[in-house]
Amino acid sequence: MTEAVQRVPSELDEAVDRYLAHLRVERGLLAATLEAYARDLREYLEWLTARRIARLAEVNEPLVLQHLAALQLRGLSRASQARHLAALRGLHKFANAEGLTPGDPSEGVETTRGSRPLPHFLAVDEVDRLLAQPDARNPSGARDKAMMELLYASGLRVSELVALPISAIDPHTGVVRVRGKGGKERIVPVGERARDALAAYLIGPRQKLLGTRHSSDFFVTPRGGHMSRQGFWKLLGRYARAAGIQQRVYPHTLRHSFATHLLERGADLRAVQAMLGHADIATTQIYTHVDRERLKAVIAKHPRA
Repeated sequence: MTEAVQRVPSELDEAVDRYLAHLRVERGLLAATLEAYARDLREYLEWLTARRIARLAEVNEPLVLQHLAALQLRGLSRASQARHLAALRGLHKFANAEGLTPGDPSEGVETTRGSRPLPHFLAVDEVDRLLAQPDARNPSGARDKAMMELLYASGLRVSELVALPISAIDPHTGVVRVRGKGGKERIVPVGERARDALAAYLIGPRQKLLGTRHSSDFFVTPRGGHMSRQGFWKLLGRYARAAGIQQRVYPHTLRHSFATHLLERGADLRAVQAMLGHADIATTQIYTHVDRERLKAVIAKHPRA
C-alpha cells in the first residue's frame, strides 16, 4: 500500500497558522468560530495556490474580489459569504500589521447588502485633485505625474505599470504595449493628458533621475532601477492625503476608477475587458454592479422614491 505524501507547509499555511493562534490566544474566540474561520481560510489558501500564489504579499485586490465572486457563484448563503469575507479581511489585516505584506488588499473591498463585493473607486473630481498634486517642475514629480496619469488613463495593474520597459510606450501615438498575466500582451491606447505627461517626463526628467546610469525601464529611480510596487503605493497615498481625499487610495483604486468612469460614460463592456486584461468577462462585470448601485443611490433621492 502506498503511503500518502504529506504536503510541506507553505508560507501561506504559516501565515494562517499565526493568525489563528492570534485569534485563539489574543482574541479568545470560541472553538466553533475558530473552526469556521480555519475552514474558510484553508479554502482560500487552496484557491490561491491553484493560481500559483505562494505568499500573501502577492495577493492584490482583484484576487480578493475574484475569490468572493467565486463564493457567490457557488450559491453560498449571505451569512456564509459574510463569514468568509470577515475571515479573509482579518487575515490580511493581521498579515499587514505583522509586516508580512506591504499593504492590505482587502481594505478597499466594499459589500452591498447582498454581500456582493464592490471595487473601491474615486469620484472624477477626486481623481482631478489627486493628479494635480505632483510637482512636474522637478524630475521625481514629473515621473510621478506621468505614472499616475498613465494609470488612470489605462487601468494598468501596478505590477504592469512599474515593469514597463521604455520600448513599451510611444507617447506621441499614445499606445502602450502591456505584458500582463500569463505573459499575454495587450495594446492600450491612452488620452492626450497621459500622452503629454509621458512626453514631458521622457524629454528630460527621466535622464536627470538616472544621471550617468542607463536603464531599459520607463519609470526609474535615482538608483537606476525601476520603482517598486511598494514605493509607488506609498507615494500615491502621500499624494492622496495632500489632495484631501479621506479614503485610503491604492494603485488599484485608480484602476477601478478608470473602469467605472468609462462604463458610466457608455463604454462597451468588452472594450473595457480588453483594456483591463481580464480573461473572463465576469470579472469586468463587477463594475456594472458599481454603476447600478450609484444609480440606485441617485434614484433614492427622488421625492417619490
